[in-house]
Amino acid sequence: MHTVAILVMDHTVVYDMAIPVEVFGRVRLPDGRSPYRVRICGTQPQVPTETFTIHAPWGLDALADADTVIVPGCSETAGPPPVEALEALRDAAAHGTRIASICAGAFILAATGLLDGLAATTHWIAAQYFAEMFPKVDVRPDVLYVDNGQLLTSAGASAGLDLCLHMIRRDLGSAVAADAARLAVTPLEREGGQAQYIAHERPAVPRGSLLEPTLTWIEDHLKDDITLEGMAARCGMSTRTFSRRFREHTGTTPLQWLLRARVRRAQYLLEHTDHSVERIAVQAGFGSATAFRERFKRVAGTTPQTYRAAFRSSR
Repeated sequence: MHTVAILVMDHTVVYDMAIPVEVFGRVRLPDGRSPYRVRICGTQPQVPTETFTIHAPWGLDALADADTVIVPGCSETAGPPPVEALEALRDAAAHGTRIASICAGAFILAATGLLDGLAATTHWIAAQYFAEMFPKVDVRPDVLYVDNGQLLTSAGASAGLDLCLHMIRRDLGSAVAADAARLAVTPLEREGGQAQYIAHERPAVPRGSLLEPTLTWIEDHLKDDITLEGMAARCGMSTRTFSRRFREHTGTTPLQWLLRARVRRAQYLLEHTDHSVERIAVQAGFGSATAFRERFKRVAGTTPQTYRAAFRSSR
């Protein structure tokens, strides 16, 4: 039987912990047998969370006997990971144990040094901080999970469900994984990555600068045919000077800023109107529905129709 050890420490996020407990604990083979044994392993017998105390029947030494170790995230009130927990994870990895993190659990896994030189992901809202904190890790902020073979990471907590189903499929095949997905009332594979959930802020407009009037005008005329030459002319600059000043003030190029503003406008229209994709393409300034679909999927990681279905009723 495959043993799944879930590591809990002070202020573990309960949702991150509960997903693998339920998913692995409910898997059944065609003959009805349970292929997984789930163990809660704590840094101490009683582990406090934000809402209640977890009783951990197993300690850190149980990680050495596990086939898979799951590392949930911890809340912002938690301090640095205990040294003994990091050492237990390193020892487990040295013995070939598969280790997977859920959401902010990537911070704990990265603190061991095991992710150095590898690709990894975490919740999009913490991805930039994660990249700054662990510069040796190749951070992928737009995917649901990353599988490096022995080491795996997932994005937000619900992406932990995607990762658990992925591991079940690796272990037992698609048929068993599909049954587990049906039991969890979720597709075995979701379309798009976590890029579709990223809240794209209003593109930066440097207040009080020479660029502000022009950029404000652009946001009011996104459906128009806007060129680099036209933007530069409105500022009374050459295109070269305008591009240089623009990057100095915003950290990006004029055309990238324009595309970001158009995608944001399209997201708003998809969420709040019944307009067709073709109409939104024109309203946001993409010219054609084909160009709109291609650009939107590149930025959001999914199609406009799927984005609307996911976010129309919830916002």
